[in-house]
Amino acid sequence: MRTLDLSTWPRREHFDFFRQMTEPFFGVTVNVDCTQAYQFAKERQLSLFLYYLHCSLKAANQLEPFRYRIQSEQVIIHDRIDASPTINRPNGTFGFSYIEYTEVLEHFITGAESEIARVRQSTGLELAGGRDHIIHYSTLPWLSFTALSHARHFAFPDSVPKITFGKITESAGKKNLPVSIHVHHGLLDGYHVGEYVDLFQELLQQI
Repeated sequence: MRTLDLSTWPRREHFDFFRQMTEPFFGVTVNVDCTQAYQFAKERQLSLFLYYLHCSLKAANQLEPFRYRIQSEQVIIHDRIDASPTINRPNGTFGFSYIEYTEVLEHFITGAESEIARVRQSTGLELAGGRDHIIHYSTLPWLSFTALSHARHFAFPDSVPKITFGKITESAGKKNLPVSIHVHHGLLDGYHVGEYVDLFQELLQQI
């Protein structure tokens, strides 16, 4: 972890402008083609969710702005970003989880499956305890959404990206996955989100 030098950062003025806003987050919803990812996971009997979660985290870790977080008056650059996805339980509730990122897919899946099992056997929300070297993930497998908003406590300082996956649908022989991405505008612009979407799509097709 290191501190970004704000005095030489080209986005310093953008940072100061957007971080003063009551709602500094902006969001977009896109569809990504997960046809090849679906086939890859099916052939290897892998969880499709964990496969595209790994691709998403890999993209975020490769793009430095997705590792920026605001702490007090500084911008911190984390060395690694992990995942905190919501995990559905059989009783209809959910809990938050903490899944460490590792570049090796098999190791990531092993750790994720263990954490998912733990959360499903627990009760309550399982709050992350102040971690910010994460991305808040959620999945709505029942909805193929075209837009999404988040419940937020505006008085609470927050700069953690929020990524939500929706229901996969098929059209013209392709499987489409809706993805909602919300980020702090003081740290990232549409350009950076575009980079993320392009890289995420590329990783989903690298099989």
